[in-house]
Amino acid sequence: MNAEIIAVGSEMLTPDRVDTNSLYLTGELNKLGVEVVSKSIVGDDRDRLAEAVARALRSSPVLILSGGLGPTEDDVTREAVAQALDRKLVFDAAIGVALERRFAQLKRKMAENNRRQAFVIEGADVLPNDRGTAPGQWLEESGSVVMLLPGPPYELRAMFERQCRPRLARIVPPLAIRTCEMRATGITESELDQLIAPVYKKYDNPATTILASDGTIQIHLRARCSTVAEADRLLAELAGPIQLLLGDRMYSANGDPLEVVVGELLVKAHATLAVAESCTGGMLGERITSAAGSSRYFLGGFVTYQNEMKVELLGVSPETLERFGPVSAECAAAMAMGAARRTGAAYGVSITGAAGPDPVAAPGGQLLPVGTVYIGIAGPEGVRTAHRQFPGDRKRIRIFSTTQALDLLRRLMLGKP
Repeated sequence: MNAEIIAVGSEMLTPDRVDTNSLYLTGELNKLGVEVVSKSIVGDDRDRLAEAVARALRSSPVLILSGGLGPTEDDVTREAVAQALDRKLVFDAAIGVALERRFAQLKRKMAENNRRQAFVIEGADVLPNDRGTAPGQWLEESGSVVMLLPGPPYELRAMFERQCRPRLARIVPPLAIRTCEMRATGITESELDQLIAPVYKKYDNPATTILASDGTIQIHLRARCSTVAEADRLLAELAGPIQLLLGDRMYSANGDPLEVVVGELLVKAHATLAVAESCTGGMLGERITSAAGSSRYFLGGFVTYQNEMKVELLGVSPETLERFGPVSAECAAAMAMGAARRTGAAYGVSITGAAGPDPVAAPGGQLLPVGTVYIGIAGPEGVRTAHRQFPGDRKRIRIFSTTQALDLLRRLMLGKP
């Protein structure tokens, strides 16, 4: 069974708001075996919304609308759905009384326009809302189901969980949707696709999607079967050969980000970590500490943007900076060793580079181009450095630098080249 979701509200079409409700609803529908095939956002225009509702119902048997159930004139969801289904809006006196009682309990006078929330589409079941003033509605039309849910996530989630999900579970045919997410780095999206396409093209089910983000590649597998066991079997059947082809470029078989994978390796090795950053300005430390439980292995970090700080805080020698410059393998090595030495960490990881917008002057009058990055890792195995040249703007260079630093540490701890 397929479903569509429409988020209602002109504010959702601005750059300041994100439709998080559809993400939640997609997850809940997938648990029931319902595939979301379309999501859209429609502003506060009754006719345009009515057209979107009619179009969705022609292609999918389940439609969920979120938002537009408030008391103001721009809350048009009720009117638009009634128009699309050619049904009347009927005032529900019980809802009106409940609204008045709710405002009285809050010791507030109910505005006249709140009565708009008591209008129900003809034939709809009312979905009570104990967390707000806007009741939801459940309609069935020619074998299709339409749900009108409030926009605030706190209200929508409770209403769906308590009232919509049990109803859907009774009418949805048995279907299991299972997913698998693998992550890799050190390979481009096109190279990865060329490598694994001969495997995944043999399958219509599971479906395969490849996404590139922040220097990593995500491979999403999605199986739809009558049972969970069958879906899991198909996922394993496809994932196995892909994992063999990717080898050590794959760092996660369950969707864990690189910082979580590195953290697990540190915990397993009973090792600690400290970082020293220049061009990334604390971004590497932020990624490491975003993982739950990072206090077990992360001791701290140094943001040494200026040369004086590299000398004072990390013990980088002025001679190294004068001879090789702050953006160099030698400086990266000294920074990594300094971070480990000053904190007592088993591993020190450093990043120094030219993130832009301007090139960096090096000794001898040479200009290092934007995107030049050096990474250093100091640990029980000694000190290693790596040079990378990243394309893109300042933000992209900084993010890719942290990804590469984490992956180099992962490879070192696994004994990989």
